[in-house]
Amino acid sequence: MSAAVNPRTEVRLMQAADLKAVAAVERAAYKFPWSLGIFRDCLLAGYHCLALDVGGSVTGYGIMSVASGEAHLLNLCVHPHAQHLGYGRRLLSHLLQRADEAGAERVFLEVRPSNTVAQQLYRSVGFEQIGIRPAYYQAEFGREDAIVLAFMLPPSH
Repeated sequence: MSAAVNPRTEVRLMQAADLKAVAAVERAAYKFPWSLGIFRDCLLAGYHCLALDVGGSVTGYGIMSVASGEAHLLNLCVHPHAQHLGYGRRLLSHLLQRADEAGAERVFLEVRPSNTVAQQLYRSVGFEQIGIRPAYYQAEFGREDAIVLAFMLPPSH
């Protein structure tokens, strides 16, 4: 009998010591990555910054701001080598829980039209399109629009 050994996996608060690894995941996943400084600024601003730790390595992260009853999911990313394993869904679930705990009623995000995998994830949990931001993202040839999605959190009891 053989059993697969799954590495210890946890979603935890991002620390300053994680920033280089987070930036490395970002660079591996995106053609136009955020800089290490942007991640540092998000952490210093007190945004909800989570790290996905798989077997002792930062493999993904999520960053969200919350203010005035609204949350904005700024970045959600899993290293390309660990995608399609449910980690993005797990991070998203943790972020939605934090938004709810912080008193947010709605969560907003932007996603590239070309990122169909992310769109499927967001729509599968109930995000709905509410608009388009023209020429929002840098692209290889010019700019790419952003699809704006929103999710209504269930009322707290």
